[in-house]
Amino acid sequence: MGLPGSQRNVQKLVEAHYASLYRYAYRLTGAAADAEDLTQEAFCKAQLNLSQLRDMNRARSWLFSILRNAYLHRVRAAKQERCISLDGIGDLPGPLPDPLPEVDPERLQQALDELPEVFRTPIILYYFEDFSYRDIAGQMDLPLGTVMSRLARAKAYLRTRLVGQGSAIPADGPRRATDGL
Repeated sequence: MGLPGSQRNVQKLVEAHYASLYRYAYRLTGAAADAEDLTQEAFCKAQLNLSQLRDMNRARSWLFSILRNAYLHRVRAAKQERCISLDGIGDLPGPLPDPLPEVDPERLQQALDELPEVFRTPIILYYFEDFSYRDIAGQMDLPLGTVMSRLARAKAYLRTRLVGQGSAIPADGPRRATDGL
């Protein structure tokens, strides 16, 4: 017995986008079980709202938006406030060691978990899911410059956390070009 049209469309969406949606959910949540739940929730919401998808070529972006909204809803509902100040991150990063050291995936995930969602989402979408700046700006409903700024600040934080082990920023604040350092 064949599947009805909408079920068939949802099945195609799942087959085509499950892996990338799960990766995104895992990077957002940091836990496999939460990522599975979030991915399943996103596909359930997609099935309920399939009529809203007008262009199947935009399905990937549409699904990522659904998943992100579901994640944000969970975060708000749980009232989890994990704040980390990015004010101490300088605009001019120091030189990187050549070659870059290997980064342990668990340490990377831990550093991603420490980032506030507004910085974590652009990093995940750009570096792990190959979204363009413009796509991220559209999905997050932000100006392009804001996306670029958040990516730069999040990269600087991750670089300090993972490569510099916290030593890239002096205790007295960020370096300035006039410091001669």
